[in-house]
Amino acid sequence: MKRRHDRAADPYRDLDVVDSRGPRFNQAVVGSLSALAVATGWWWLLAALASQLLIGLTLGRRWCLPCLVYFELVQPFTGEGPLEDARPPRFANGVGTVFLGSAAVAYAAGAPTLGAVLGVIVAVLALLAATTGFCAGCEAYKLGCLLRGQPFTSCPLPPQPARGRG
Repeated sequence: MKRRHDRAADPYRDLDVVDSRGPRFNQAVVGSLSALAVATGWWWLLAALASQLLIGLTLGRRWCLPCLVYFELVQPFTGEGPLEDARPPRFANGVGTVFLGSAAVAYAAGAPTLGAVLGVIVAVLALLAATTGFCAGCEAYKLGCLLRGQPFTSCPLPPQPARGRG
């Protein structure tokens, strides 16, 4: 079992990179809870998810509940996954925040059909990303880079620790 000090990147300080399994875990949580919210009409849950994503984006991973669960409970047992550039998942979280917040506002404003449609879009795309690794928001980020004439180039990843030779 890998211990916290065996990580190549500190999840709370090395914000340019992220363990690739972390966003997938977050997408599974957001997708599942979004689907539950739409199925039950619990629009407040969509608002809570939007708030949680916004808090994570503005205050950092230490304040993101799914991030804490992943980095403190799951990752110590599974080990650190491959590191990836954090910018595309961060952008995807921003898009998710807008959609979830808009869904909650639509429900609260008496437009439950619009709220449900927006909530289902988040649920479907988040669960697709969690299960297949295809993140529509991440791909939109990369496409945006290309359209701006700055093809996406992943940030330099930190050096990997030397593995024991066996």
